[in-house]
Amino acid sequence: MQRPYNFSAGPAAIPAEVLEQAAAEMLDWHGSGMGVMEMSHRGKEFISIYEQAEADLRELLAVPAHFKILFMQGGGLAENAIVPLNLSRAATVDFVVTGSWSQKSQKEARKYAAEVNVIASGEDQGFTTLPDPAQWRPSKGASYLHLCSNETINGVEFHELPDLHALGCDAPLVIDFSSHVASRPVDWSRVGLAFGGAQKNLGPAGLTLVVVREDLLGHALPTCPSAFDYRVVADNQSMYNTPPTWGIYMAGLTFQWLKRQREGTASGIAAMEQRNIAKAQLLYEAIDNSSLYVNKVAANCRSRMNIPFFLRDETRNDAFLAGAKQRGLLQLKGHKSVGGMRASIYNAMPLAGVQALVDYMREFEQQHA
Repeated sequence: MQRPYNFSAGPAAIPAEVLEQAAAEMLDWHGSGMGVMEMSHRGKEFISIYEQAEADLRELLAVPAHFKILFMQGGGLAENAIVPLNLSRAATVDFVVTGSWSQKSQKEARKYAAEVNVIASGEDQGFTTLPDPAQWRPSKGASYLHLCSNETINGVEFHELPDLHALGCDAPLVIDFSSHVASRPVDWSRVGLAFGGAQKNLGPAGLTLVVVREDLLGHALPTCPSAFDYRVVADNQSMYNTPPTWGIYMAGLTFQWLKRQREGTASGIAAMEQRNIAKAQLLYEAIDNSSLYVNKVAANCRSRMNIPFFLRDETRNDAFLAGAKQRGLLQLKGHKSVGGMRASIYNAMPLAGVQALVDYMREFEQQHA
């Protein structure tokens, strides 16, 4: 059966192989007589699922041994509070604001940090460019510097993480990598903490991934709930409270799927990066070579995962979306805050899906010329 191509920004498409395996194991996981949703999180069956998922993720993302991997809940929005509760030390924190999500992050941090400084922003350019790190002026003694490495709504991405040491900044870098986690490698030498909701590129909604350097544990504010204290979560192998067992299981299946991916001699995340570059290039070229569609983001920071575009004649938006749905191209309507269209082409989206979208876009343009 040919499934429609789902361009949702999140919750998003999950690889069909993963869904099929989960369906096959729904009533009886590996002869245990239980489905994963029915298992005790402390039983040997689920512990084996959790341990395999953590090991596979560590291998895929090449996470160094001095970082802890935490499986939490609450999504990226909750981490906007949980990060300052753990890392701000009730002092100064810095933010680089590049779109809707980093804007929300800095607003939330003001509840917990003594001072929040927005040291750079792309707002004056409509969040269509990234501020040049060479122009950043980090605060002296800041507890951390936060940025969103891929803005899901605005479609801007840091293709290279900033080197804070080169900027004379000793603060750890915190990244929200929700919408491009596992789409490319991470330079952990430049990162202190990374967090992301799983529902875009790793599995279903309900699971939140946190990867945190060990020296950043143990500094939570006294008001931080125990279940959100990274030290407590790490010391209890993410099981201080009942974890999102189904989400961890589904993410684990996705990690195994990622490990099986190949592009030439590349495998895993390296293969996915090649594939994602090719998909993004195909769609951006179609937009740029069109007289009907436009993408407003600067070429050097266009997201590979989330591609917003607009019809120059927006009276045709409804017709475009209706025609797309008829062709099995789903959830292309842009975020309500920016309008237009948005194609989210995460790891689970095959090149054929992007080609189908490009073919439809060209056909629609010809019909409405």
